[in-house]
Amino acid sequence: MLSKVLSSATYGVNAFLVEVETHLEKSLPGFSIVGLPDNAIRESRERIAAAIRNCGFEFPLRKITMNLAPADIKKEGSSFDLPMAVGILASTDQVATDVLPDYVLIGELALDGALRPVHGVLPMALEARHRSIKGMLLPKENGKEAAMVLGLAVFPISSLKEVVGFLNADHRRLAPVSVNRDALFSRDQHYMADFADVKGQENVKRALEVAAAGAHNIIMIGPPGSGKTMLAKRLPSILPPMTFEEALETTKIHSVAGLLPPDTAIVAVRPFRSPHHTISDSALVGGGMVPRPGEISMAHHGVLFLDELPEFARNVLEVLRQPLEDGQVTISRSRLSVTYPANFMLVCAMNPCPCGNYGSPHRECSCQASDVQRYLARLSGPLMDRIDLHIDVPAVKYRDLASRENGEPSARIRERVAKAREIQALRFASRRGLYANSDMQSKEIREFCRIDEAGEGLLKMAITKLGLSARAYDRILKVGRTIADLAGRADIRPEHISEAIQYRSLDRNLMA
Repeated sequence: MLSKVLSSATYGVNAFLVEVETHLEKSLPGFSIVGLPDNAIRESRERIAAAIRNCGFEFPLRKITMNLAPADIKKEGSSFDLPMAVGILASTDQVATDVLPDYVLIGELALDGALRPVHGVLPMALEARHRSIKGMLLPKENGKEAAMVLGLAVFPISSLKEVVGFLNADHRRLAPVSVNRDALFSRDQHYMADFADVKGQENVKRALEVAAAGAHNIIMIGPPGSGKTMLAKRLPSILPPMTFEEALETTKIHSVAGLLPPDTAIVAVRPFRSPHHTISDSALVGGGMVPRPGEISMAHHGVLFLDELPEFARNVLEVLRQPLEDGQVTISRSRLSVTYPANFMLVCAMNPCPCGNYGSPHRECSCQASDVQRYLARLSGPLMDRIDLHIDVPAVKYRDLASRENGEPSARIRERVAKAREIQALRFASRRGLYANSDMQSKEIREFCRIDEAGEGLLKMAITKLGLSARAYDRILKVGRTIADLAGRADIRPEHISEAIQYRSLDRNLMA
């Protein structure tokens, strides 16, 4: 007796269909699973047998062989419990087989037959629609997530018994679940943190606005308690609103990683990830025997915040270089290679010295000059090459802390940022792979960042007299282009260059 049930599995942030083949033969009872299953799938034999019996169905005392095709791709997780159980019931004529090719089945089984939620549902639903599958049967908790995919009939189910009833008769009268995608998307576009809560620090807020407008990476240098983390957490709230396509891509990553909050259909706000400085390189970029997305992919279309930057291990920081350049990360293993998207804004924070008081007018620094230089030298040149803005964050003044006035709200700043991004979208409309000023290479800088004689004079002084490094030249031009976009100017004025030069403070420190 042979039956075939459709299921699905994830590979990176995408999915592929899996055909669960079940063969029963009259022999000594046994239950084997082939097709590169992991331990979670092998252990499902006991869950499936208990669930079938506890739902009142007959579990065959025969030799059961199951194959998960394609058999040359590693399968993992508990989402195959349901299709394997249905395959056994179909092979013993307890489930009608005529409708099985129309539906993809996924779900973990409890011992009593109840269905439990699984990971990676959104990419599975997208793949099912792409393959012209009629519908999908899955746990109730995953229903809204799958229903975000138009053109696919989604049926949230509570138990194995309900699945059997659906396949035998209820598919003719039950309606699929539907959600208002636009309402869910707009409802969830709300940020808890707002720039209106920030007291003072107007120069830092301006620098963050410039960074957001041009998608520039930024580093903040200031003493402990100056508000670096507070400011960084509010950066996503001034980035342009996520498009639905960006939200779907971000949701796919969170779904595959198992980090999508319960009863959440879509990630509608830009993510903010802040890993601890003890993180390993594999946890940052992704990895494992079966690769999983790391922190940089979880920050896709959002912000990756690295606090206490010099405390991160050197090898951890160095693995950031390729994702920052390419907007994706490739994880290779002996049998597979997986690519995860990683297009994020990098925001870093650090103290000016080991004790944190260097340059403070109120506290004495206990560090030797050599200590400060060694501390700053932990930042490698190649990594700093990818950070366009350096901003000093001084301690907040008492009059700002005591002020009862709120700062400028994030919504107002976001409007200016969005207008600047629209200008850049038009500028780079014919340039593939260019979306913001930070993406410009030497060719585009020469074309779009032309400056007059006064601006050239400012740049020459910055390079020769202020001790700025040569690598700062292109960074200043790109940031100047963004400042001009915020001002609505087609040309880059000397005042734009002057402001951009101020955002290279760390270059001056390293050259001192």
